[in-house]
Amino acid sequence: MGSINLRDVSVLTPTPLFRNLTLTIGDGDRVGLVAGNGAGKSTLLRCLAGQAEPTSGDVVRSRGLRIAMVEQTVPDSLLNLTLDEAVRRALPAAEREAAAWRIDVTLDALGVPDDLRTRPLREASGGWQRLALIARAWIVEPDALLLDEPTNHLDLAKIQLLERLITDPSRRTIMVIASHDRQFLDACTTRSLFLREGVSCLYAFPYSRARQLLSDDDAAREAAREREAREIRRLRQSSNELRNIGINSRSDAAQRKSMLMARRAQRMEQAMRPLHVERSADIR
Repeated sequence: MGSINLRDVSVLTPTPLFRNLTLTIGDGDRVGLVAGNGAGKSTLLRCLAGQAEPTSGDVVRSRGLRIAMVEQTVPDSLLNLTLDEAVRRALPAAEREAAAWRIDVTLDALGVPDDLRTRPLREASGGWQRLALIARAWIVEPDALLLDEPTNHLDLAKIQLLERLITDPSRRTIMVIASHDRQFLDACTTRSLFLREGVSCLYAFPYSRARQLLSDDDAAREAAREREAREIRRLRQSSNELRNIGINSRSDAAQRKSMLMARRAQRMEQAMRPLHVERSADIR
């Protein structure tokens, strides 16, 4: 079916949302995208869909790859259409008549009541509007499906229905799912990408297992950073002591060694990466 390849992708707005993101998303991958609010999840989905360009790097899609995206809000242009017409408009104009049967099949699969299908979309609840957007994406039979907070406004029964559709073993659709819903990510994803301003982290597990591995890795990075900080403090203290010895004894060798130690401490300090701090709760 194809793949989406990211090569050193960065987005600055003007502060960094994420940097140097490199990964391949291929057939059957269902990637959970996790980050704090405003940390770049929707931006990355738009980059994958070709609706936005990264500040640097490349997003390479397989030739002919069909991509559909479920955004968080209903476009104003759809609100006055009936629900079934809003779904029909997702099809290419040349296919709408011949493929009309797919509308009913898709809406039946999503459990949309018959009477709701002929009412204006603006009159539908948030949950049904969300399912209408999902139906618009599903009906085009995409090779890659991008979902931005797909469980918003859905009750438990509809979430479980969506989970069954996403995890249908007969489908090899590439999926990238941005969500704050832990249980939904655990049920639907096979990989987890924690999007970060510095170094983003990818794990070959659903959310809960990946989150534990991320916590372990963060703890190891924090311990390593503390060791580096202690070494920097030791070098600076030793450099100051040698400098004083060199001044008092008029020893050029001591002063040269002091300068070398100070430079080493400075290089280590410049190379230290700041620890990641969540901008907001990244999951519920």
